[in-house]
Amino acid sequence: MIVIAFDFGIKNIGIAVGENITKKGRPLRVLNAHNGIPNWNTVKNLLKYWKPKFLIVGLPLNINGTKQNITKKTEKFACLLKNKFNILVKMHDERLTTIEARSVIFQKGGFKQLKKINIHSLSAVIILESWLDQNTLEI
Repeated sequence: MIVIAFDFGIKNIGIAVGENITKKGRPLRVLNAHNGIPNWNTVKNLLKYWKPKFLIVGLPLNINGTKQNITKKTEKFACLLKNKFNILVKMHDERLTTIEARSVIFQKGGFKQLKKINIHSLSAVIILESWLDQNTLEI
């Protein structure tokens, strides 16, 4: 079963695809966004091509579990995905994914590879794989 994950951002939205058998994901791309709004036709084409069973959107929370300023915008983005494409959308805690993504990228390629575009797409992979690891029975 195919699942697509999003790492929401105001300027960039990372996207990853994965499946439940291997519990692995891979980065697809990063969408440019304007105040958190991507090109919806691009999203539509990705969903049409991959035909995911559902979508996962990373839920940004503070380390203590409270909501951040961006949490409400992320929830709105998830709601728009659900309503525009009539697909199930699940939110998943994304605490520390950006830090983990930066660490992985730095280990592989040093400072030169620490670009926001790389961080967003790898964060989406981390969100996806974390959800797959924790929700096997829910699938």
